[in-house]
Amino acid sequence: MSGQRIGYVRVSSLDQNPERQLEGMSLDRVFTDKASGKDTKRPELERALTYLREGDTLVVHSMDRLARNLDDLRRIVQNLNARGIAVHFQKESLTFTGEDSPMATLMLSVMGAFAEFERALIRERQREGIALAKQRKAFKGRKKALNAAQVTELRRRVEGGEPKTAVAKAFGISRETLYNYLKQEA
Repeated sequence: MSGQRIGYVRVSSLDQNPERQLEGMSLDRVFTDKASGKDTKRPELERALTYLREGDTLVVHSMDRLARNLDDLRRIVQNLNARGIAVHFQKESLTFTGEDSPMATLMLSVMGAFAEFERALIRERQREGIALAKQRKAFKGRKKALNAAQVTELRRRVEGGEPKTAVAKAFGISRETLYNYLKQEA
């Protein structure tokens, strides 16, 4: 492949460091998402997939950074390969070009299945931990996005006729979260 080397980085939370994933690699451009990998509807991934051209190589730290389930992983890799784009996973030291051997195809499936399995185990352990914490009355849930004074101001602005979308944006919350605050007793 003689085209550009395009990096794709995904971190799940804002406080994670995306630079370490492709550190020291020579890349022409990098697309970075700060989003969950639960599905492939991520803005920077979509931009990267649109940007890539025949002859390019998409470089990703590891398979689980590209997709969290085997179906999505295989679909992305196969679609890119069909367009003449190679996909390289740094951690696994695997590159897929579309002209791969049956062994390479097996490796994609096996490694992708392990990534999906690992994610399922993490979710299972998380659910078990939350259930135990609830039994001990130690689980408080997610930290509230707004404090009491902010909720009061939010209500005042909405009752004053300000558009809910604008209010939600001003407080850095989703419209759904805004509606949840409005449903709560004052």
